Amino acid sequence: MTALLAATVPAPSIEYSLLSPMLIVFGTAVIGVLVEAFAPRRSRYGIHLPLAIIGLAAALVAVVWLSGTNATAMVGAVAVDGVTLFLQGTILVVSILGIVFIAERGAESRAQARSGPGTWSLTAARGGIDAFTPQAASVPGSADEKAAVRAGIATTEVFPLTVLAVGGLLLFPASNDLLTMFVALEVLSLPLYLLCGLARRKRLLSQEAALKYFLLGAFSSAFFLYGVALLYGQAATVRLGGIADAIATHPENTTLALLGVGMLAVGLLFKIGAVPFQSWVPDVYQGAPTAITGFMAAATKIAAVGAMVRVLQIAVPGLRDDWRPVLAAVAIATMLVGAVMAITQTDVKRMLAYSSVAHAGFILTGLVAANEAGVAAILFYLLAYGIGTLGAFAAVSLVRDANGDEATALSQWAGLGRRSPWLATVFALFLLSFAGLPLTSGFVSKFAVFSAAAAGGVTYLVIVGVIASAIAAFFYIRVIVLMFFTDPPADAPIIVTPAMTTTLIAVTSAATLVLGILPQPLLDLAKQAATFTR
Repeated sequence: MTALLAATVPAPSIEYSLLSPMLIVFGTAVIGVLVEAFAPRRSRYGIHLPLAIIGLAAALVAVVWLSGTNATAMVGAVAVDGVTLFLQGTILVVSILGIVFIAERGAESRAQARSGPGTWSLTAARGGIDAFTPQAASVPGSADEKAAVRAGIATTEVFPLTVLAVGGLLLFPASNDLLTMFVALEVLSLPLYLLCGLARRKRLLSQEAALKYFLLGAFSSAFFLYGVALLYGQAATVRLGGIADAIATHPENTTLALLGVGMLAVGLLFKIGAVPFQSWVPDVYQGAPTAITGFMAAATKIAAVGAMVRVLQIAVPGLRDDWRPVLAAVAIATMLVGAVMAITQTDVKRMLAYSSVAHAGFILTGLVAANEAGVAAILFYLLAYGIGTLGAFAAVSLVRDANGDEATALSQWAGLGRRSPWLATVFALFLLSFAGLPLTSGFVSKFAVFSAAAAGGVTYLVIVGVIASAIAAFFYIRVIVLMFFTDPPADAPIIVTPAMTTTLIAVTSAATLVLGILPQPLLDLAKQAATFTR
């Protein structure tokens, strides 16, 4: 009986070369876990940082090496095509920058004295501390936490956790069947739930953010899985191409498919941060450590949009007339709610969170276009948005109050241009790019998606997008006026200039300008990459 079963279920072939970017990242994460388990505490940071950067860079090289590939791997479970490789390259670029941001230890000096046995640590020797709590399992303000702070303990687990999340992010837009996509969703989500609750300062706010993200994320994952079940009931397969064939074979009976796509969209739109599934975004972005917020805001949206593009283009193109109007309504609501709510915010991180919601609406405009130009525009938009978002959150992390906390209240940013002209100028550049002003990457991004939407026959989305952009420009310019044309408060914050974060800001601001002035090479690359394989 066993021999018969083995004969009827052939072993799958594993195309290691096609999977190499993901295998490299997951291998790096496993090595990071072993380092965390066996390396001396004082050596872990020095091992984790180069290990993570080298691993992610090696995966990026593998993506470049695979350029031009159009094939499937793991018995069709993973698609390696132009869209997959472009998105994986974008995620890896953002992740390398994110690791540099996460590894920063020069933003603040240690304020508390260290005494007693066992107090030496690498952080103490370097004279700085990171943004993460030294002992996540301890109660905020407890004696255990204070002892961990005095001992200079560092939570270096953030490195393997981040790399594990990157592995899930790489697999998410490459998934060619719904079960693989669900596994990728969980692999990328679980580390992020933990990372959101590890802030060193304002721990209660951070833990609240992590709990909200976890609970709402669990609900959205359940909806996603229910959608998978309904689509399987319609098509008797979870393969995206097989679902499309089943719908084409029986177009008169697609009730289960429509319900399944709706449920599936809940899980994907939650990760994208689109209305009406955006309620978690401002709270989580505000409470999470700023480095994690920047990484999550950029990388998660890239992967989730990529997964949604693949589902809509490969699995349910036959239902286009059904899902386009619904997605258009979601895009309109997302653009307007994000822009209007951002005006009311008095916290910089919450303002950027609602800005992220508005950008999700602009990206969905390209999805509604449902044409090749829309896919290419989305690819360019995601890269430009990811780089700009990471740079903006990095700039936020440099403004500190007298206690060393990040000064995120907008009132504290008054007069920033007088105290630190370079930081205010760079942050203004990111805001102008988000607003879509010419000579920035944001202008080219919005022009590309609006052009694709007009070509796709949804001109009304372009009109709403322009109105939402005008509303968004108001609160962006309001912040710029506050920084340059308002007197600083009596308790004006200080500006820190740690090396790694400053370098990150310089790189991202330069990329924002270059992509705005010379966008054509990347636009051409995105157009070439807008290909799918089944």
